[in-house]
Amino acid sequence: MSLLNRGPRQREEAELNLIPLIDVMSVLVAFLLIYTADVDIVQNTKGVEIPQSSAETHPQQSVVVMITKDHLFVQGELVTDIASVAASQTPLVEPLRRVLDRPMLLSEGGPGANVMREVTVIADKSLPFDLVKKVMATCTATTYGKISLAVLQK
Repeated sequence: MSLLNRGPRQREEAELNLIPLIDVMSVLVAFLLIYTADVDIVQNTKGVEIPQSSAETHPQQSVVVMITKDHLFVQGELVTDIASVAASQTPLVEPLRRVLDRPMLLSEGGPGANVMREVTVIADKSLPFDLVKKVMATCTATTYGKISLAVLQK
């Protein structure tokens, strides 16, 4: 019997069973919902090594002051460079004070609302403490009643 005389071949149609795929996708969705529900979004800290802490409290929504090795930012806006802050002999950072006093950063509320205003400081862990202290003193010299220092939870 030769291969040419076999006759017409019967073709089976392939089936794609979607039920196992749906099961796997539903498990993945459930996994992602569970493990991403407790994530706090903080401004991009690229180039900033944040210190670690074992504190359990979570940050509130606030104005973010980020101190990198080279620059000082408020809400992502460049305020000044670190060299001029370190070289300054004044106890406060005047460019930062001007930005924090802007009306667009003021919280809603009446005269007593200043106590509830909060600022979060994100600072590189290699920066000298005197520099961070000067930034924090500037924040309290404005109308912010609470200061939080951003850290990574251990």
